[in-house]
Formats: sequence, C-alpha cells, structure tokens
Amino acid sequence: MSSMDLFEQMAALRREGQSFALATVVARRAPVSAHLGDRAIVFADGRMEGFVGGACSHEIIRQQALEVLKARCSRLVSIRPDAGDSAPTTGEHVVVPMTCVSEGAIDVYVEPFVQARRLVVVGATPVAESLARLARSMNYDVVRAVDGRELRDIEQEAATLGVTVVALDALEGILRAGGADCAAVVVSQGHYDEEALQSILTCGVPYVGLVASRTRGAAVRALLAERGVPDVATIRNPAGLDLGARTPPEVALSILAEIVQARPSGVRVGATAPATAIPLVAPLSPPAAVDPVCGMSVIVGSARHTATVEGVAYYFCCANCRTKFLKDPQAYLAHP
Repeated sequence: MSSMDLFEQMAALRREGQSFALATVVARRAPVSAHLGDRAIVFADGRMEGFVGGACSHEIIRQQALEVLKARCSRLVSIRPDAGDSAPTTGEHVVVPMTCVSEGAIDVYVEPFVQARRLVVVGATPVAESLARLARSMNYDVVRAVDGRELRDIEQEAATLGVTVVALDALEGILRAGGADCAAVVVSQGHYDEEALQSILTCGVPYVGLVASRTRGAAVRALLAERGVPDVATIRNPAGLDLGARTPPEVALSILAEIVQARPSGVRVGATAPATAIPLVAPLSPPAAVDPVCGMSVIVGSARHTATVEGVAYYFCCANCRTKFLKDPQAYLAHP
C-alpha cells in the first residue's frame, strides 16, 4: 500500500466514523524485514492492513494497537530480542521481547484515531446547558434530549455550540448509536427523570448520572426497580465528584470530572464502586489466546499458526513457536 493510498483510506475511515490505529516503523536494527516508514492500519476488530514486520512483530503490533484503541493514547512499542523483565515499560513506551529467531529490533509508533466520546444530556435546565457547553470544549460529541415542547427553547444556542438536539422519544436511538463509549446524565429536575433513565438503563450505557437530591434519587431508583428496569443500582446520584460545587458551571465540572475518572469503556460502573476499581475493558475486543511458547497474546480469529493437541486448540504468533511446541507439548504445558 502506497503512502497516498494509505492516507486516502484513513481519510475515508474518518469520514465513515470508524475507529482505527496507525502503526509506523520509526526505528530498526537489522536484520528485520520492516523498513523505516512502513505502516499498517489496525481496525477495532483486529484486522490489519499494511506491513510493519514479520510474523512476531505483526502479532505484537496488532495486540498493542488494540490496547491503544482502548486507552485512546499513543504508544511507542519497542520489539527487541534482549528485552527482559527489567526492561523499562510505561504507558507511553512498551518494551516487548522479540520471540522469533531474528536478532533484529524495531520501534513502532502506534497512534489511535477514534471518534469523540458521546455525552447525552437530558433536560432543559441551567446545569444541562453548562454541562453541554463544557463537554463541547473538551471535544465530546454532545447530544441534548428534551421534551418535544422544549426543543425550540434550546435549539438556537445548541446549534452555535455544535450540539445536537433531539426529542425525548428519540433518546434510545441516540444512545445505541453511541455504543460502549457513551455517557448519559439526566438533569431534568424531576420533569422526566424516570422516563429518561428507563431508556438509558435499558440501552446499557456505561456511565449513568442523575442530578437530584439523594432523597429524590432514592425515590427514582425505587420506582424504576418496581418497573423491572435493569441496573438501577448503577445510577450515579448525586452525579459528579464532591468538589463543593454550587453554581451550574461548577456542578457541570464535577460531573465531567467523574466521567473522566470513570473512563467509561463498556463496563457498567457501579454507583458506589470506587473509581480505582473500574476495569478498563472494551466489550468488543476480538477473542485472544496466549502463545504457550513465548507468552504472546494472539488474536484467535486471525491466527495463521495453530495446532490441536488432545482435542485442545493452541495458537501461536509464528511458525517457529508452533514447531517448538509440537516437538514437546508437555514441556510448555507443564511450565507455562
């Protein structure tokens, strides 16, 4: 794939709203098959187009790219044969052992291209307005949902901010389109809290906030539970971190701070769970297996090197690992 073709494909993917990661070889030490400037696109489902090295490097970069897409942060991946347990590894620089027979090394810069997180704000109130305004300044894709009679009241201002406005009955469609990277906050001051929350919880939104007193929040939860609405306990109420907020902009700041802290990524966030306990796991990651020889994570659906021993399937990053395994499977199964 030429550079021009690759850039045109990236532009098309951006227009289509697809998330992907771009991997670029930025350093090399021979002998390796990759060259400076070699690139590959890794899609959210694990598919990979382009070239950044042989079998080992290919699978390493595929897995690293999927992690980069989850974290939404770029990463430098160093693949080298002399990498040991003491190799320095941080969130921005990962050192991975080269498990193939090659003695070369490469550095690959992996950069995510992901769509903006969606924030759905329900209500036509001062806090809702402040929340939408602040979220837009943080590059969120903001949608405000209000009663049909309130649409005209907020449409003009929302348009100047680049905020989409929909009627309440369109809420579920908006939530489902936002996928696993969506947060929703109900700020209707009691006008349609229950109706909105029922739609939000039914759609399985990762972060759900309710701006209301604790007493009011308890009453809303009780009513929703009576209706059989799922995951009522996950509602964050009062929504936002305890920053001592008083004004609508301050309340909006506390809510966005909590959303950032929670980092919604497909896992439902319990209302009383500490933020440090929230696992950052995306639900749509392709199934992976561990190479029993080198310990590398291998995407099952795209694995080229597999073997079945005593009815159990094993997956390998390269032919060399598969050959070693088949010579003495028990040696690797007894000491993984």
